[in-house]
Amino acid sequence: MARTTADPAIEAITDQPAGTEAGPRAGTAGAAAPVLDEELARRLVAQAKAEGLSLTGPGGMLGKLTRMVLETALEAEMTTHLGYEAHNPAGRNDQNSRNGTRTKTVVTEIGPVQVDVPRDRDGSFTPAIVAKRQRRLDGVEDLVVSLVAKGLTTGEVQAHLAEIYGTEVSRQTISTITDKILEGMEAWRARPLDAVYAVVLIDAIVVKIRDGQVANRPIYAAIGVTADGERDILGLWAGTGGEGAKHWQQVLTDLKNRGVADVLILVCDGLTGLPDAVAQVWPQTIVQTCIVHLLRNSFRYASKKDWPTLAKDLKPVYTAPTEAAALDQFAEFSGVWEKKYPAIIRLWENAWAEFVPFLRFDTEIRTVICSTNAIESLNSRFRRSVKARGHFPNEQAALKHLYLTIISLDPTGQGRQKWIIRWKAPLNAFDLTFDGRLSAGRK
Repeated sequence: MARTTADPAIEAITDQPAGTEAGPRAGTAGAAAPVLDEELARRLVAQAKAEGLSLTGPGGMLGKLTRMVLETALEAEMTTHLGYEAHNPAGRNDQNSRNGTRTKTVVTEIGPVQVDVPRDRDGSFTPAIVAKRQRRLDGVEDLVVSLVAKGLTTGEVQAHLAEIYGTEVSRQTISTITDKILEGMEAWRARPLDAVYAVVLIDAIVVKIRDGQVANRPIYAAIGVTADGERDILGLWAGTGGEGAKHWQQVLTDLKNRGVADVLILVCDGLTGLPDAVAQVWPQTIVQTCIVHLLRNSFRYASKKDWPTLAKDLKPVYTAPTEAAALDQFAEFSGVWEKKYPAIIRLWENAWAEFVPFLRFDTEIRTVICSTNAIESLNSRFRRSVKARGHFPNEQAALKHLYLTIISLDPTGQGRQKWIIRWKAPLNAFDLTFDGRLSAGRK
C-alpha cells in the first residue's frame, strides 16, 4: 500500500536523515533546544486553521503528525534492517527487499492512528517503534495506569478514553494493561533496602476484599526515613485483622532479610504484638506509640464539649521534660478526670510503656516522631483511590491497586525535596542521641 501524501509543513519535520531532530541539534551550547522550533509549530497551527482542521481528535493535525513521525521512523528502521535506502538500485538483486506496507491502527495518547508499516519479502523485519502485534503505544499504557491509580474504575477509564480520545478500549484490556505491573510490584516488594533507617512508621488501611464473601481486611504499609533524610516506602503487607507478634515477626524479618540491619525508632499506632516482634528482630530499636493517635483515641471516650479542656490538661503530660515529670502531670490529670472518664486513664496507662520513649529526646526528634502523619498522608491517598472501587476480588488486586497509587505519588519530586529539608535538623539530633548508629547507614 502506498504511503499517503502528507502536508508540506508536516514533511518539513520528518524529511531529514534518520536519527536527527528538527531544529538546532541537541547537545549544542546554551539552553536545551526544543524538538520542534516555534516557527514550524506556528505554521502547523495556521495551516490547520486555514483547512478547518482541529488540532486533536479524529482527523486532527496531531493525528496526521503522529502518523508521519511513526511511518518515517518505521521506514528508517527498514533501511537499517536491509542496509539500503528505498528505491536504491543496490537492493535490486539482494536476497531481501521491501515488499510494500500493511496498515494497522495503533492507540496513542491523542487517539487511534492508522499507520502503514513497511514489510520485507522474507518477513524478517521486526520493527521496534511499533512492534509486531502491538496495538497501543507505551504512552497509552502509562495513561491507563495513571487513571487507575487515581481511583478510576475500569469502566470509568474506558469511558474517559472514548470521550476524550475517541478510543475504544475494553475493560479486559485495561485490566490486562494494569496486570503488567504485577511483576514490577513483586520486584519492588523484594528489592534490597538500606542498612539503617532513622525512623520506620507502620500503619494500616482497611479495604474490602471478596474472599468467598466481602470482608474488611487491613493492608499494612511501612515508610522508612533513610540516614540521608529521604522517604522510602518499604512495602505493603496484607493482613487478616487479627495480627499478633508472629505476623509482625514475619514482616520485620522480611525487612531484615532485605538488608535492614538497624532501625533507631519504630513508630506505630498500638499494633498488637509489634513491640515484642521488634525486640526479637532489632533488639536496640525503640518502639514509640503515635502521640497524636493517643490524643485522638482519648477524645473518643469524652464528650465533645470537654475536648478543649482535656487537650489543655493532657499537654503538660506529653510535653514534660522527663518521665518523672510526666508521671506527676499524669497523676494530676487522673485526679481531675478519672471519675468522669476512667477509660481515658486506662488508655494512657496501657500505652505508657510505648509513650515514655518520646520523653527522652530533644525537641527536634520529638517533632518528627510525635505522629504517624507521614504515613497517614499516604493512607489518605490510598483511601481516595479505593473509594470508587467498592471492593476488590482478591488480595492481589488490592495490593496491585495500592502499588499503582504509590508509583504515581509526587511526580514532580517537590514532596521529596521538602521532606529532606524538614529532616536536616532531626538527623543531626539522631546522630548525637544514637552514638553514630545512624551515620553507619550513610551512603
